[in-house]
Amino acid sequence: MEFARAEWDPEWHGFRVDASAYLAELPRLRDALPPGARAFVSDAAHFDFGSGTRCVKDLGLAGVDIPGGKGGGLTLTFSPNKWKHDSGLRIRYAGVRHFSIDYAHAIDWMETDTVLLDEILPHDAGCSHEIALTDAVITVHCRDLEAVWGDV
Repeated sequence: MEFARAEWDPEWHGFRVDASAYLAELPRLRDALPPGARAFVSDAAHFDFGSGTRCVKDLGLAGVDIPGGKGGGLTLTFSPNKWKHDSGLRIRYAGVRHFSIDYAHAIDWMETDTVLLDEILPHDAGCSHEIALTDAVITVHCRDLEAVWGDV
């Protein structure tokens, strides 16, 4: 990620997350984002770790759906954290030009990969969405995205 930080701290035996640099840049970046991405990242609760229900932190990666064919679609599904969220999140990406999941390390004591932070930036495809998970990083370059909170 260019601005947001989600890093393992071996001394602390946990993750340090910091969205402050990204949030400082977001007003400058917002108008260059496609409408769906702009709406999703502009939600006041998106990075409000204490607010709970609509903050992406601590959602669990529940599914990746890559439909057959060359339609350029992709759907990521995230389950709610039972201590924090009222519902899960489904993100539908349109016009996908790049998708990857890179596993950096293995954390055996975690049942599922959970979201630490994400960052959406303008990209020549439309936008790039990088999601730092506890065990991996998801990167998507797409025309736009639609994020829907609800039952997953």
